[in-house]
Amino acid sequence: MSAERLTPAQLEQFHRWSTCVVASAIEMFQVRLPNTGFADSSIRSIYPNHAPTAGYAVTARIRTSNPPMERSTHFDYYDRTDWWNNILTVPAPRIVVIEDVDGPPGLGAFIGEVHANILLGLGCLGVVTNGAVRDVPEIRRTEFSMFAGNVSVSHAYAHVFDFGSKVRVGGLAVSPGDLIHADCHGVQTVPLEIAARVPDAARAVTHRRQELIAIRRSADFTLQKLQAAIKDTSAIHDQIKK
Repeated sequence: MSAERLTPAQLEQFHRWSTCVVASAIEMFQVRLPNTGFADSSIRSIYPNHAPTAGYAVTARIRTSNPPMERSTHFDYYDRTDWWNNILTVPAPRIVVIEDVDGPPGLGAFIGEVHANILLGLGCLGVVTNGAVRDVPEIRRTEFSMFAGNVSVSHAYAHVFDFGSKVRVGGLAVSPGDLIHADCHGVQTVPLEIAARVPDAARAVTHRRQELIAIRRSADFTLQKLQAAIKDTSAIHDQIKK
């Protein structure tokens, strides 16, 4: 990774904030355009009631519609020691990001109950994929989170043909080691160069939200009071960026 990793305590804070709050916090630093850094609505949370999750990306690319070029068996679908070893090169906690390159993606599901449990054993908190997942009720009983394009009854010909490279899911480009943050709203990356400062900014965002809402709910609400509070918000944003 190009920036220092977060301490466990710093990373844990991302489990407390929604992606919406964190996205607003990231915007304060103006390190990327506001219309970038997050997956589009084709990637949805399979378990919307799960708490926000955060971890470092491990990547792979798969196909599911056609069999692999080399001879393989059903057992090969599970036995990927080479990929598993690559996963362990990225610091924990990890989020698996899988690009299904088929068009359209998601005929078969690479991640099901067995793979989810293997990945949990490898320190992975969840998966993000533009493809399919399956065994939804069984995985729900674990702490594994899933963000996917769809669900499928079968793994079909699902197989990894590449791993450890840059992938794209739902329009979001992800490289190994990127910090991923995801919840019921969707999936985003957190720029590592500002990641340690984002929780403080998230607290400021939440505080200002509560203040603005309190003004609206007050008995003496006026547009003038709201406008004054919004100007104060801009000043606070400028202070946080420094």
